[in-house]
Amino acid sequence: MSNAINFDLDNFSFKAFTASLGLSKILPALITLAICLLAIWLLTKLTDKLLGRSKKIDGTLGGFIRSAVRGIMWILTVIIVADALGIPTTSLVALVSVVGLALSLSVQNIMSNLFSGITLLISKPFVAGDFVDIAGKTGTIKSMGLFYTMMDTVDNTVINIPNGDVTAASIINYSKEELRRVDMKFCASYDDATEDVKAAILEAAAEDERIRTEPAPFIALNQYKDSCIEYVVRLWCKNSDYWDVYFGMNERVRAAFDRNGISMTYEHMNVHIVEK
Repeated sequence: MSNAINFDLDNFSFKAFTASLGLSKILPALITLAICLLAIWLLTKLTDKLLGRSKKIDGTLGGFIRSAVRGIMWILTVIIVADALGIPTTSLVALVSVVGLALSLSVQNIMSNLFSGITLLISKPFVAGDFVDIAGKTGTIKSMGLFYTMMDTVDNTVINIPNGDVTAASIINYSKEELRRVDMKFCASYDDATEDVKAAILEAAAEDERIRTEPAPFIALNQYKDSCIEYVVRLWCKNSDYWDVYFGMNERVRAAFDRNGISMTYEHMNVHIVEK
């Protein structure tokens, strides 16, 4: 490898090289440099203009794209100017390629998070402020970077998730839609009529103005269990009201059951003694 990538130092004479640098090489090299600098300036302006028009690319991704474009242009400028001065560029290009490959292998995980971050910033499965579930981690998105996604959990802790893990996981965005359905289950005694139980639950739902009448609340007998009959309840409310409706409904249903004589049973076993 070392023999393939070198500048032929044994036959290379620095004095001879400097002596060969006259106006015939320096002047064209300076003109080439000026053209390259102009190209960098024009391409940077064009990139800024295109990024400014795009609504899918935010400031973080835009800054990375600008830096990447400028970095690539400067590398090309160095190679082009070196070639104009008569410096061997074949070995230089090979050296840059090998160094780039070595760096990419050594920072493989970092690059994976980087490109995953770019994917998230472009596709936007969520934005800052959304309440999401990412691979079982639930919380509010605080910020999205090129390498990590920061999440605030409901118990006021901060989780930094590598972007590679985010793109590989299933993402549930609870804030995407304006309305959200509240799914609940309640149990009542076998002795209570189904119509009475459903009426008591509807009574509790009607007491909360945040619960939508359209779509209308849905209540149905869901399952015959060992100690009770289970009823499934589905309500609709604004996304921001979800937890208030959920916890409030739990309290109101118990009160409604008490008013209507409905028994909220628990797991138990009836033992019958038969005398012979």
